[in-house]
Amino acid sequence: MSTVKSLYHIVINTKRREMTISEANKRYLYAYLFGIIKNYNCTLIRMNGIANHIHLLIDLSVEISLSNFMRELKRSSSIWLKSQRELFPTFDGWGKEYYAFSCGQSQVDSIVEYIKNQETHHNVATFEDEIANMASENLCECYFYD
Repeated sequence: MSTVKSLYHIVINTKRREMTISEANKRYLYAYLFGIIKNYNCTLIRMNGIANHIHLLIDLSVEISLSNFMRELKRSSSIWLKSQRELFPTFDGWGKEYYAFSCGQSQVDSIVEYIKNQETHHNVATFEDEIANMASENLCECYFYD
């Protein structure tokens, strides 16, 4: 039997990076996202975010490509979020893009700590600064769309 570990640090943002995921209700969204992740036989290691974006650290299943997984995660959760107007009254959709960086097992602890501390981190850094820094660290470019 083969053994595969395919770790990704993924960031998705709301449309136009609007602050539409309230601190009080984000746990409902996280539970829904966890269900999607589990349904695709992926393993969630850590998830957290602020009102305009979410970080996920996952072990992607060999049964699905990253692009197909992200399409389904964003599509399904967008439909659900829009059906939950009492919890997410201003949610208008996810941004067109997502950011995914592969990582090794030796990086997991530091990424988990980074994800856990999103609220504190964003007292001093914008979403755009954060993604640009992550892209630079991973030797790639990033582009922002509305």
